[in-house]
Amino acid sequence: MAGLNILTDPVWSKRASPFSFAGPKRVAEPGIAFENLPPIDIVLVTHNHYDHLDLATLARLTEEHGPHIVTPLGNDTIIHRALPDAKISDMDWGDRLQYWDGLSIHAEPCHHWSARGLRDRRMALWAAFVLSTPAGKIYHIGDTGFHDGINYRAAAEKHGAFRLANLPIGAYEPRWFMKGQHQNPAEAVEGFRLCNAAHAVGHHFGAFQLTDEAIEAPVEDLSQALSTAAISPARFRALRPGEIFDVPAV
Repeated sequence: MAGLNILTDPVWSKRASPFSFAGPKRVAEPGIAFENLPPIDIVLVTHNHYDHLDLATLARLTEEHGPHIVTPLGNDTIIHRALPDAKISDMDWGDRLQYWDGLSIHAEPCHHWSARGLRDRRMALWAAFVLSTPAGKIYHIGDTGFHDGINYRAAAEKHGAFRLANLPIGAYEPRWFMKGQHQNPAEAVEGFRLCNAAHAVGHHFGAFQLTDEAIEAPVEDLSQALSTAAISPARFRALRPGEIFDVPAV
């Protein structure tokens, strides 16, 4: 968008883990081989969980592309410690960043948490991002609980409407444990409605087996939720690795 190539929470590693020999293992290859990437201008890192902040991938991106990394407060410390030459901007909820012609980035609340180890729980911030351009706005959430739709309503009130929302639809079972941190597809559909998005992409599924639901369940449950809400599946797509969605103009 806006003539820029942007990655969100990129992970090319084989595991979403602090270890190379243990932890959730990739079950689907990345949609594009690393060496086939176009020049990357910006990397958005929503929070520091290992399936979102992958230092090995960020190191390679920094070496080969030199992107501007944008992340919530505290995650810059983690990245700088490993990558002292990386260009990083940190953001608090409510901040606005504009280094680029035609693009501004807003950090907004989402309902989640952070930790890289046993003693740093909630010591770094987590956030959603709104990307604003003349062609429309994108609402990107890495992880979130539905939280009664509070943050979706707030985003609509502040930003008006979105051409596209990138919403997580996976890692939601069992509900007694995951409800506060990961929305399920039905909640994602309700969030899509509440934030006034014209179109949505469902993500956060199918790459790593993180929770109890079957690997195909998010896609199946999204289809059912859209049918129940009488929303066309063409408006909310669960993209597979490598799939492309040319988002219609609003």
